[in-house]
Amino acid sequence: MTKVIAFDVNETLLDLSSLDDAFEDLLGSAALRGQWFAQMLQLSFVGGLTGEYVDFTTAQHAALHMLAERHGHTLTTDEATAVVSRMSSLPAHPEVPGALRRLRTTDLTLVALTNSIQTVAEAQLTNAGIREHFDGVISADAVKRLKPAPEPYLTVARAFDVDPAEVRLVAAHSWDVSGALAAGCKAAFVTRPGMVPSPLGGRPDIVGTDVADVVDQIMTMDTE
Repeated sequence: MTKVIAFDVNETLLDLSSLDDAFEDLLGSAALRGQWFAQMLQLSFVGGLTGEYVDFTTAQHAALHMLAERHGHTLTTDEATAVVSRMSSLPAHPEVPGALRRLRTTDLTLVALTNSIQTVAEAQLTNAGIREHFDGVISADAVKRLKPAPEPYLTVARAFDVDPAEVRLVAAHSWDVSGALAAGCKAAFVTRPGMVPSPLGGRPDIVGTDVADVVDQIMTMDTE
């Protein structure tokens, strides 16, 4: 039985496309936003693999400077900070608030599980107008091990005194889904544009086009 639904935040709940104008202004192309996010993830994951932990905010700054250099630009510290600070005020995807409200009518516990540092995570959900829907916000930074390492998912299980198999992660990233499944949790994959599940390893038993679609399936499969 599923008891806890853990939602990834960036891209799953919140829309990073609101940063596109900043990348257009500073680096000449909104398309570079995706490269920045991928570079940031790479830096974070390398830190985890080498034992030299890098928090998400630090990785975002470093990735932005790397991307600028790669494309022949130089960013000042203030310019980089202005972009990264906007991560705290991303809008929710349109269907998210309503989907969360519906899920709150069930007995399921809802938690946000993110690689963002705690202060950023709280600001993100508050500024997006969806913090009230969650029973808790857990940052992987608290255990200094970022998803997809097992510790963040297991931290959710411990925090709510449930077995990992009673936790379901909802995410729009295949690496996050793979991490949750490897940790013994269930998972639901959100196939936002450009997002596809990994053909390797375990497969999520819920796949939906957006959070509303996923929530519909959760309410059928995970509630009585």
